[in-house]
Amino acid sequence: MSDSDPPTAQSLLNSKCVPCEGGVPKLTPDQAAGFAQATPNWSVDSDANQIRRKLNCKTFAKAVQRINQICEIAEREQHHPDLHLTGYRHLEIVLTTHAIGGLSENDFILAAQIDRLLDDQ
Repeated sequence: MSDSDPPTAQSLLNSKCVPCEGGVPKLTPDQAAGFAQATPNWSVDSDANQIRRKLNCKTFAKAVQRINQICEIAEREQHHPDLHLTGYRHLEIVLTTHAIGGLSENDFILAAQIDRLLDDQ
C-alpha cells in the first residue's frame, strides 16, 4: 500500500500479511489512527500498541465456532491474535505484532479479514 493512499477496508482485504521477525518500526499513533478508519469495528488502545474487537456470540458453541473460523484465517496469514473467551459467550479478539511490541499493517489486514468473516454471517 502506498504511503500517500489512506488504507481502506478493501485495500486491506487485498493485502497479505508479511512475516515480521522484528526490525521494523511499529506504527505511530497517527498511522494507527489512519488504519483504524478502515477498520471501524476495532478499538485502538491508548498507546496504539493493540487493537481489539469484542463480540457477544450468544452461545458457547457459537463462540468456539468463531474462534475456529478466526484460527483458519490466522493460520493462513501466519499472524495470530490473542483470543479471550469469557462468560461462556463473550469473545475478545486482540491484535498486536508481538515481534515489534506494537501495531503493524498486518494487524489491520487480519482485522479486515476477520470483519469480512463476521459480516458474512
